[in-house]
Amino acid sequence: MPTARDPLADLRRIAFLLERAHEKTYRVRAFRGAAAALAKLPEGEIATRAAAGKLTELAGVGDVTARCVVESLNGEEPVYLRRLESTAGQDLDAETAALRAALRGDCHAHSDWSDGGSPIDEMALAAAELGHEYLVLTDHSPRLTVARGLSAERLAEQLDVVTEINAGFEGLGMSFRILTGIEVDILADGSLDQTDELLARLDVVVGSVHSNLKDESAVMTERMVTALANPHLDILGHCTGRLITGGRGTRDESQFDPADVFAAAVEHDKAIEINSRPERLDPPKRLLRVALEMGCRFSIDTDAHAPGQLDWLPNGCARAVACGVPADRIVNTMPAAGLLAWTAAHD
Repeated sequence: MPTARDPLADLRRIAFLLERAHEKTYRVRAFRGAAAALAKLPEGEIATRAAAGKLTELAGVGDVTARCVVESLNGEEPVYLRRLESTAGQDLDAETAALRAALRGDCHAHSDWSDGGSPIDEMALAAAELGHEYLVLTDHSPRLTVARGLSAERLAEQLDVVTEINAGFEGLGMSFRILTGIEVDILADGSLDQTDELLARLDVVVGSVHSNLKDESAVMTERMVTALANPHLDILGHCTGRLITGGRGTRDESQFDPADVFAAAVEHDKAIEINSRPERLDPPKRLLRVALEMGCRFSIDTDAHAPGQLDWLPNGCARAVACGVPADRIVNTMPAAGLLAWTAAHD
């Protein structure tokens, strides 16, 4: 008789692949929810319920997830998983694959503390499984209430939680670590939406514009240049704010003077993010080439809101390769110590 597979691992793998494919949230929740419900059962009860046909009596377990569990217990790769795996391959050219392999971590990711869908530890474990050395946790700042932005009090609490999780990784002998961070709103006057005291405690600060995206070019330019001069900011996130596809619809690029903005980034040694989210792919290639010609550094990030989305880095790598961005201009090709030395030099 075939050896049983781990049904919880199979359910989580299905959820991961659905997230990577940017499938509907309800599909992901069905598999992550089933895995969470089954994880609470005493040892042996999953198999007992499966044999009796009683898996679906559990809240959170439906017909599809139950069928996957039964197939796993029978030693078979679930059909649902096999179909996803067969279509999940990312065929990368040699240059893109090499750049992806050079990335040590991801500097922009969210958890369920703001508008992400998974706990911090799940995001971190997924990053470690992808081979990352570090993941920068960058939940939103307080002004972005629609994304449950973190108040100063909640951010301080999160820092303690990250310390505890990292201690657990160290206890397991893992070299992986979570770096503390934030995606802080760049406010209308160019200031940053969090206290200087807390920003100074963070390892990496990503600053993004989320409001008044239709400001006139001169206004937006001044706003971004002011933010880049702030010693606490390290990376300028999704600089045009555009949306090119996806459930939120499309959105035109914000208008600003790229020469002035990218010159400020070079002057203060800040990085321009190459955002890998399929609906953003920001900046556009024409602006990416301008930033490269002006001497900017870059950070290739996923802006992930779920574990599977952490595997979107090849999207950004492909754009960097297409525009001729060399690996030594990308800050997250550095190991954690090098990245932290770079960000510390800004303060």
